[in-house]
Amino acid sequence: MLMNLFTPMLLAGGTEELAKRLTDMLGGLPPQAVVFIISMIPILELRGGLIAARLLGIPMFEAIGFCIVGNILPIPFILLFIEKLLMLMEKSRIGFVRKFAVWLKERATGPKAEKIRKYEFLGLLLFVGIPLPGTGAWTGSLIAALLHVKLKKSIPAIFCGLILATVIMCLISYGGLSAIINFFS
Repeated sequence: MLMNLFTPMLLAGGTEELAKRLTDMLGGLPPQAVVFIISMIPILELRGGLIAARLLGIPMFEAIGFCIVGNILPIPFILLFIEKLLMLMEKSRIGFVRKFAVWLKERATGPKAEKIRKYEFLGLLLFVGIPLPGTGAWTGSLIAALLHVKLKKSIPAIFCGLILATVIMCLISYGGLSAIINFFS
């Protein structure tokens, strides 16, 4: 009962609904492929993948592997190529492409990014690891790339943050939080 009250707040604003819709859209694929694909999508990432896995009845420990691999696969490309891609987008003749690139750069180097710049490893780890709207491995990688955080710091921080997010989301998605709350009640 208590878990039902907290779930909407903890699932970061609409992630569950979006995961449900994508799960339905990708329904013809094997469940593991659906979870893998959802975990690769920005905004949803690992959070959405674990929610989809629960909806599809995939056991938690099986889901974790698909979610982590799906979420981490795009990260090297973001770290290595996003700056060049954004520069090309800023030169585009298509207005919304140019505006999107500028918006993305401003967002990635704004106030949240300053804390990451200050604390680097720990800031990036917490930014990626605490599943809130607008955080995650995609955004963390974007910020790390645009702030020129060295790969030897950013890659381990993002991976550790992904592990933290996995633990938190497993507790939320698979009811572990409910069990802990009931234990102490």
